[in-house]
Amino acid sequence: MSEEPSEVQTETLAETDTYLAWKATEPDGETTYHLELNNVTLHFFAEEWKEFLDLMRQLMK
Repeated sequence: MSEEPSEVQTETLAETDTYLAWKATEPDGETTYHLELNNVTLHFFAEEWKEFLDLMRQLMK
């Protein structure tokens, strides 16, 4: 008997009228992050997301 694949768990991190940031936890435990900016969507692995956040913090200084 085969097991059904687990579903991806998603969580909204932040949202405005135009933009959305969310994360997805895959069945294998890997977390990916996603930015939806109008008609552009950016996808990040956890390491890339951390670096992106570091970049945004530098911009805020």
